[in-house]
Amino acid sequence: MLTVAWLVPGAGHLWLGRRQKGLTFLIVLPLMFVFGLLLKGRLFPFVPREPLVALASIADVGAGLPNLLARILGFGTGDVTAITWEYGNTFTIVAGLLNMLVVLDAFDVMEGRK
Repeated sequence: MLTVAWLVPGAGHLWLGRRQKGLTFLIVLPLMFVFGLLLKGRLFPFVPREPLVALASIADVGAGLPNLLARILGFGTGDVTAITWEYGNTFTIVAGLLNMLVVLDAFDVMEGRK
């Protein structure tokens, strides 16, 4: 269940019967990720010798399926000369981090802690 919750934002909540939360996450988080790409944001590669780039890469991967599809389709190359580049990076990173929090919330619901 946790893998599905990570891959598809909001799927964990939908699985657990929390429709309103699940649908909200299912719509908002991928849109936030796509909006970041439209703002010319970059999907960061995992480079261990550059800690901030590696952390940004982990955050991007947190978005799940939207991140995988964007990488497969060749999106997210970024444009450092675009005035919106930093905003795009921020949107994609935050979408991934929020999805990680959503997965943890679904886990807590599944365990009966919420």
